[in-house]
Amino acid sequence: MDDIDAIAALQDPVRRRLYEYVAAQGREVGRNEAAEATGVARTLAAHHLDRLAEAGLLDTGSRRLTGRSGPGAGRPAKVYTRARGERLVSLPARDYRTAAELLAEAAEQAGLDAGLCAAARRRGEALRGSAAPCRGLDEAMEMLAARGYEPHLEAAGDGGDAGGAAAGAAATGAAEPVVRMRNCPFHAVAERFPPLVCGMNLALLEGLLGDGGPVRARMDARPGECCVVLEISKNNDD
Repeated sequence: MDDIDAIAALQDPVRRRLYEYVAAQGREVGRNEAAEATGVARTLAAHHLDRLAEAGLLDTGSRRLTGRSGPGAGRPAKVYTRARGERLVSLPARDYRTAAELLAEAAEQAGLDAGLCAAARRRGEALRGSAAPCRGLDEAMEMLAARGYEPHLEAAGDGGDAGGAAAGAAATGAAEPVVRMRNCPFHAVAERFPPLVCGMNLALLEGLLGDGGPVRARMDARPGECCVVLEISKNNDD
């Protein structure tokens, strides 16, 4: 199925809600969970989830959702995750990825890392404009979501999503939460030139956050996610 057909599969509003729900979880999602979360019948959810898988927008697998094993544990259930492949449509045809990769290759060979990061920071500052530095993680997440990073709050050192991480950390004295991003807008080029592009991304986000605020960006790469995380600076008294 080509990219146009794949993207057209999202035209149905129920199918799109299911896709957006599965994509936002960052883990395997079963049919029952997806149906309940989107308010549709399980049979309808199963139909649309399978259509999304046929379109190449979701990957499928199977596992027992009860957490039990052995006799009486039940049959493995079909589960879905967002497909890692990209879908791009441009009319008329454009090839910005090749241009970006060529520019990244030239910059890397010429040792222009520092210049690229300086330019990225200036771009971030220009995008922020006259707005004050980012005042907290909620504001940072809103900003990142608007730019396609798909941020989520996670307890520091945790391997999974933690929607209530901030409250839990405050109540228990646990590690402060961090904001991780499930999507890197520069993923295709970052895969080929990780130090160069990840450094550029960090500088861009530093410019977007602004100097003097409580939120800071730092590198903390993890497979399948953006290489940058955000956290509250330990030097901030707020």
